[in-house]
Amino acid sequence: MRITRKTAGGKTCFLVSELDPSYHTAAKDLGFVEEEEGFVRVFEANAPHLDQIFARFVSFAEEMILQDAGARPVPWDKALLSFLERISGEGVEWWLAGSTALAVRGIDLVPRDIDIITDSEGAQRLGRVMSEWLVEPVQESHGWIARWFGRAFVHARVEWVGDVEKWVDERGPSDFGPAARAMLQTVRWGGYTIRVPPLEMQLAVCERRGLKDRVQKIQQALGTNSVNTLRLQEG
Repeated sequence: MRITRKTAGGKTCFLVSELDPSYHTAAKDLGFVEEEEGFVRVFEANAPHLDQIFARFVSFAEEMILQDAGARPVPWDKALLSFLERISGEGVEWWLAGSTALAVRGIDLVPRDIDIITDSEGAQRLGRVMSEWLVEPVQESHGWIARWFGRAFVHARVEWVGDVEKWVDERGPSDFGPAARAMLQTVRWGGYTIRVPPLEMQLAVCERRGLKDRVQKIQQALGTNSVNTLRLQEG
């Protein structure tokens, strides 16, 4: 694996080349676009602290890809604890979504990353608070599921989105959209209080995605085998 950086036309590319074909899917899962030279992530060339961020990317890009591919264990609990310790007292409004929101409830699965949901102000503040862990600059997005995206690496990937678009709930409530925000619950984990979506909502999400193993585990946690447990209103 070879990692380089190229800048042209106001854009900077982080390029991963000479990547083993068995890890191409993992690279695409991480949002890399396959081009002739390799797999790239593109950022504004004037993004703050880009040299520092690229240096950390060089250090952890391989580990990120291997973890995503399942070739390395993902110490998600260490990553989450580091995140909680770092943001404690910072006043950022956020909640946990995805598989980690299930894992902190004691459901038996191993998340590949930590998924944080926040607003625009929170997304930018997280970038400042976790600046030494960034492997990509925090970026504003257009035409995507959210207005902001950030990615850090501390033991494992910590990723966040800010200002999720309302349309993500159009085909049924997501566990990271406005519907989830209105129904958040709290759990205790690692000595911290964490806000998470209702299990019933995450069950509905996993059913729509066809994640059968995860559906079964959530059903067991809810104490039922019914696929339509505590049906959520859609739309």
